[in-house]
Amino acid sequence: MDWLHCVSKTAKRLLPDNTFLKVRNGYYALRKKLTPVLRIIHGTFDTAALRQHLEETLDPDFEILMVHSSVNHMLPYYDGNPLELIRMLIDFCGPDRTLVMPAFFFGDPKIGSVIDTFKANPLFDLNKTPSQMGLATELFRRATGVIQSRHPVYRVSALGPLAKALTEGHENASGPAGSGSPFEYMAARNTLIIGIGKSFDVMTQTHHVEGIMGDAFPIPRKADTENIIVTVLDGQEKIPVILRGSGIQGHFNIARLPQLLDKGDLKCWKFHHVPFFAAKAHTVTSKLIAAAKQGKTLYDPF
Repeated sequence: MDWLHCVSKTAKRLLPDNTFLKVRNGYYALRKKLTPVLRIIHGTFDTAALRQHLEETLDPDFEILMVHSSVNHMLPYYDGNPLELIRMLIDFCGPDRTLVMPAFFFGDPKIGSVIDTFKANPLFDLNKTPSQMGLATELFRRATGVIQSRHPVYRVSALGPLAKALTEGHENASGPAGSGSPFEYMAARNTLIIGIGKSFDVMTQTHHVEGIMGDAFPIPRKADTENIIVTVLDGQEKIPVILRGSGIQGHFNIARLPQLLDKGDLKCWKFHHVPFFAAKAHTVTSKLIAAAKQGKTLYDPF
């Protein structure tokens, strides 16, 4: 995992919100001041160079491309913008492959967590609620022809021949990443998951294993986990969705992921100092299931 992401996640967990924001803003201010030096040291690239790099680096054998991205983490080396990135990824996939991006919602920052948010107002407007996964994901969500899954937290957006099949029924899934979710669909198809400006700690596919194994997952769960009913508004349609807490009694530690995969299953690298990763969805799911059956998971006990 990229050291910066490790430090950021640790600081987010340990520091009060106000302190964390001050530290993060201070880091970004310092990085901005150092931009000329950083660009000299690591070089720069535009959207065309990024596409060429993807073509030279990624395995072209895929039906679905699931992209986790952060244009902010590509700076100051990337000379493009979020809209250029989205247009390039759509063109990169072409008409015969399906592009997928997260459009997650983790709650109103003015209220608190997503649970607190939906307790205060159990309504989720599918079309009006923006993605909290970066501007690029929001631009993609709004693009012509893109279909959204109807889940109030782990919503995904998709464009391409498999978009409808991938997104439909998410509101009825056993869990946000469990049976009946887009993550199960991606594990069943030839799906390549990549990170652009992101390390593998954002890979939501890793939660598929606990979602589909249920009680067979070897980490204790709380018996009294609270469920919340949220009404998803999709135009004039109202869809009740049950948000089920996982109840898993452990700390999620995705830094252990490479230990549970085989060599070559997860590729991590940098391009002009920007972090990238790539893995196949089926491989991640199948290897984590095999590990869980041996009592090995990505969770550390509390």
